[in-house]
Amino acid sequence: MSRIGKAPITIPAGVTITVSNDNVVTVKGPKGELTQAVDTDITVSQEDGILTVQRPSEQKKHKALHGLYRSLLNNMVVGVTEGYKLTQELVGVGYRATNTGNTLDLVLGYSHHYVFQLPEEIKVTTSSEKGQTPKIILESIDKQLIGQVAAKIRSLRAPEPYKGKGIKFVGEVLRRKAGKSASKK
Repeated sequence: MSRIGKAPITIPAGVTITVSNDNVVTVKGPKGELTQAVDTDITVSQEDGILTVQRPSEQKKHKALHGLYRSLLNNMVVGVTEGYKLTQELVGVGYRATNTGNTLDLVLGYSHHYVFQLPEEIKVTTSSEKGQTPKIILESIDKQLIGQVAAKIRSLRAPEPYKGKGIKFVGEVLRRKAGKSASKK
């Protein structure tokens, strides 16, 4: 059995889960509603506040899908109850981030600004305090979407290994390289 797949998901109070006939799982909670289509081979059942995912056989495909769908459903339950929050910081001289609504305006040392329109499901805030690096804070109930958007923002100016300049996640440890050594005389 898959260690991840066989672990049951406890459903917190205030969360309702419905499984339709065509294997589409809908999770409703205090923060919103998420849906996920599950492969027809995988069985999703709910009993006494516990959600379980079963697979029909020991085939490699079924083993892979078993753990995958259990993780996706667990992420949905956590998302509608607690939500997800990612914080990125801009390291570099003159790097700035501002937002108006869901439009993110980034100044990253290029000759032009990057204007990034975020999906409606994501709430963005920016902060720039004196003496600290500017920060971008993303909040959403959908873990996949927030991760994809954060990766896209990071790809605009990925951190470089010599000075560490770029967009990085808060708490991320960068692998640094030594620069050029002085010439020997």
